[in-house]
Amino acid sequence: MYDRILFPTDGSDVADPVFDYALDVADAHDAEIHVLHVADTTQDSVTVVGGDVVDVLVTEGERIVAETAERATERGLPVTTEVLQGHPSDGIVDYARNYDIDLVVMPTHGREGLKRVLLGSVTERVVNDAPVPVLTVNPDAEASPYPAANVLVPTDGSRGANLALDEGIGVVDATDATLHILHVVETGGLGIDVRSAVAEDRLAERADEVVADAADAAASASVDAVTEIAHGGAYRKILEYVEENDIDLVVVGTHGRTGFDRYLLGSVTSKLVRTSPVPVLLVRASTDDSSA
Repeated sequence: MYDRILFPTDGSDVADPVFDYALDVADAHDAEIHVLHVADTTQDSVTVVGGDVVDVLVTEGERIVAETAERATERGLPVTTEVLQGHPSDGIVDYARNYDIDLVVMPTHGREGLKRVLLGSVTERVVNDAPVPVLTVNPDAEASPYPAANVLVPTDGSRGANLALDEGIGVVDATDATLHILHVVETGGLGIDVRSAVAEDRLAERADEVVADAADAAASASVDAVTEIAHGGAYRKILEYVEENDIDLVVVGTHGRTGFDRYLLGSVTSKLVRTSPVPVLLVRASTDDSSA
């Protein structure tokens, strides 16, 4: 499923546990891992050493990718390294596109410091622009296993969510995990009147349709699914489901659609990525896709 996995790194401590997870993913899928460092050209990095002009950021990047690649080699995994110059997020996205990368693995955040290139803003830009799914891993959370035993796909029935469902089904099929499908009916904003009763009926009917369609899609791929419909705030209900069902991986679309079932959009997804105790695999729908 994943043949080429990209791991961008700044060499910081927070990148280490995330790289371990990336290696587990590569190992499970017999994939080649690409280790990339982007020397941020917005920083003044040129100096003179022994009469020669040296770009210290590039030199440091070469050291970082060499040391990181050694860990992949020790596990018997094929590895490719590259150091580029430019804006970090642009460099990561361009590399993913130019080298036919299937998956990008990144930390959800980094730390303050001289090599501050893998912080939230960079990760978010990569998620928004990358042509392939991006797997975000919280470096501070307890390590999750890969292959995952339980994979959760929250869905609102949108095009973006359906793309995430396809990705989740593929992961489950490749790793023999259990697929969980969750739809959250958000009714908190409805008042107690006739109109709200009608709206709740529509929401309930829509929820049944969304879950049934998702289960049918899984069945078509010969994957059995555990399904659930929850009521409340989407973000909280997703996290509750993760905790209560020993979920190891969450797969979500980064764009949904407008309407009363629009709950997998920016704010929910962003909160989930930043706070999830388990890795989150984000599948981006293009503008054209999300309007389908």
